[in-house]
Amino acid sequence: MALLQIAEPGMSAAPHQHRLAVGIDLGTTNSLVATVRSGSAVCLPDAEGRALLPSVVNYGAEGVITVGHAAQARQNKDPSNTVVSVKRFMGRGLKDIADLATPYRFVDEPGMLKLQTVAGVKSPVEVSADILRALKNRAEESLGGELVGAVITVPAYFDDAQRQATKDAARLAGLNVLRLLNEPTAAAIAYGLDNGAEGTYVVYDLGGGTFDVSILELTRGVFEVKATSGDSQLGGDDFDHRIHCWAMEQAGISRLNAQDSRLLLTRAREAKEALTDHDSTHLTALLSDGEMIDVELTVAQLHEITAHLVQKTLTPVKKALRDAKLTIADIKGVVLVGGATRMPQVRRAVADLFGKAPLTNLDPDKVVALGAAMQADVLAGNKGDDEWLLLDVIPLSLGLETMGGLTEKVIPRNSTIPTARAQEFTTFKDGQTAMAIHVLQGERELVADCRSLARFELRGIPPMVAGAARIRVTFQVDADGLLSVSARELSTGLESSIAVKPSYGLSDDEIGKMLLDSMKFAADDMTARKLAEAKVEATSLLQATEAALASDGHLLNAQERVEIDAVLARLVQQLQGDNADTIRTTAEELNQVTGEFAGRRMDAAVKRGLAGQKIGEL
Repeated sequence: MALLQIAEPGMSAAPHQHRLAVGIDLGTTNSLVATVRSGSAVCLPDAEGRALLPSVVNYGAEGVITVGHAAQARQNKDPSNTVVSVKRFMGRGLKDIADLATPYRFVDEPGMLKLQTVAGVKSPVEVSADILRALKNRAEESLGGELVGAVITVPAYFDDAQRQATKDAARLAGLNVLRLLNEPTAAAIAYGLDNGAEGTYVVYDLGGGTFDVSILELTRGVFEVKATSGDSQLGGDDFDHRIHCWAMEQAGISRLNAQDSRLLLTRAREAKEALTDHDSTHLTALLSDGEMIDVELTVAQLHEITAHLVQKTLTPVKKALRDAKLTIADIKGVVLVGGATRMPQVRRAVADLFGKAPLTNLDPDKVVALGAAMQADVLAGNKGDDEWLLLDVIPLSLGLETMGGLTEKVIPRNSTIPTARAQEFTTFKDGQTAMAIHVLQGERELVADCRSLARFELRGIPPMVAGAARIRVTFQVDADGLLSVSARELSTGLESSIAVKPSYGLSDDEIGKMLLDSMKFAADDMTARKLAEAKVEATSLLQATEAALASDGHLLNAQERVEIDAVLARLVQQLQGDNADTIRTTAEELNQVTGEFAGRRMDAAVKRGLAGQKIGEL
């Protein structure tokens, strides 16, 4: 039976004009697809009217792939071949998820981890692609046509590798990615356009497997992200796991097989959800050996055993406020996003921190997909893109290695994207014809303390004296938060570039450690940077002086040569130490003692240049 859509005059979308685009919330627990119909964003349901698609994929021995509710029904009986919460594995290596209790058989290979199933080895990208393909099929059946593209949401704290893995999954599913959009930003779009909100808002997004917080300034038609933070290994799954462990403790059980563990996790999630509206609930599970777990869980007990998890969400909130240079008093409202924010203890903690009740008038499960659909509608050309402007940011600084093992930040964290910034560098040695470009991510001053993203070389630089070549290095971060770097030698136009695509990304602990260490070791880093810079400058002066002595040493008398050699020897010795001030002082002394020598070299060079020339010719 066909449905008729009624719209206000001038608001209806003519089928021959409207380009079909969707927003997809690829969630840890559930995923959704939404679109804009007659000016309003709506989530598209399946044939049974369900908007939520469980992010679960089951792989059968005959190659049959089951996605969604049907796969979820099999997870207790076939846990090792039923993949849930795959979002936590995106862009991750095996060492990054060592603390997660899972029933899967992982394949230990370089780069992104893989899972062994009866249907063969599957990567998180392939599993995510199966979920996205199911959403794509639902959308095309519902809309009656082929999609021109999709906006896919990702946690704001996803790093470059995790974003690239998500984009690869979409392409594998046959989707044209219009943009990767940060989940809190998508929620702000939905709230800003639906409610006409203006002011500074905090978006608190606690989903199934990730936590994000973003601070946004909403003004007329402009959505500007001021700061972002989060924890990509914290979500509703962790609350489920805590209840799971508590139930085992209460029942006096120390170990479960994979099937029983998955069953108990399912019952734990059901108990958590029941306590949203009830004061207590019974958690029951019949194990494979016939033993029955039957315990009562109250709201008070749930609050007690998960208090540390709720507290873990508040630390990134406070950090984001510091980064944005704002206080609690500056915040007009707090938007709750993600199914896990339905837990009363979470809502209470947020209300206590900000001194006001959070906004919950939009469905926290759907709000991200709705905002993504609005963005997709604009990018597909169905609305003038001047109606509103989205300004997102990158979570960590990007830069490159310079001499002495130093990190030169080119794009600082919380810079608005898309963005491009360039910086000029030069050669260190005479006759240098190549330059190695080492791209880094992090907040510390030394290369050893930052994350290596990529390396490439610029070759064919014309041989010149050290410091004469001009190499412009350009960093470009696109609207999806993905990075590309290029290097150009300005005199010849010679260029080399790379699209940064690491094999796997930063764990959340690494990201958090980078930011904390950047503050904790700020003084030590500046001391180390000062020493490294002093050594680089002194080494350059030392080499230049030695080269000058080798070619024009005859311009000095014996006493002058002795004085210069003595200072050179002291400088060589001090370069082995760690006193930047002494190195700089001795380098300055070398400059002074060779001043007369430099003048004589200049005179000699001029004489050689004028030899045999006539005044008239000059």
